[in-house]
Amino acid sequence: MTITHHLDDATLMSFAAGALPEGLAAVAAAHVALCRRCRREVAALDRVGAALVADLSPARLDRPEPAAPASSGRGARGHEPTDPLARLLGGGLDGIRWRWIGPGVWHCPLPLAGEGTLNLIKAAPGRAVPEHGHAGSELTLVLGGTLRDVTGIYARGDVADLDEEIAHQPFAGDEADCVCLVASEKPAQFRGLLARLMRPWHGM
Repeated sequence: MTITHHLDDATLMSFAAGALPEGLAAVAAAHVALCRRCRREVAALDRVGAALVADLSPARLDRPEPAAPASSGRGARGHEPTDPLARLLGGGLDGIRWRWIGPGVWHCPLPLAGEGTLNLIKAAPGRAVPEHGHAGSELTLVLGGTLRDVTGIYARGDVADLDEEIAHQPFAGDEADCVCLVASEKPAQFRGLLARLMRPWHGM
């Protein structure tokens, strides 16, 4: 597996600091578990953080550290994932109960304690998710098949790290179903009338 799309620097820094919202942290952890390059980056950030903590005064060291998001798959000290995808999906993709949300597109909402959304999305070959923008950050990790949009072509293990400046319409590749894990800081802003009318029924 060759991964060509990675988490950007700001997202990696927030993940290393335990500062990402729960849904984004879950996708970041799943990508880091698959991506050697991002694991190295997170390990380097952990070393920098440890060095900074070592220089703090005893008074500041008494302040409690923020807890890591429960679904991030991070260990107590760092970011060694305990197979975060397995923890999220339980019995794996074969056991997912998909809900139809449009022609050739299904989703499965995943439980999330905090704000935002966390979904599995499946699109049949050549099908697209309706065009949408974002009111915050969105992370999309490809688990199977391929995905393409205005930002590039993504294969298994690749992650699309997008913000409110990007509007897109992701298409599944023609060769197989595309399955993605998608976290949004805030609900997507769909552009088409039909998609906007259907959104309350599908929790996206």
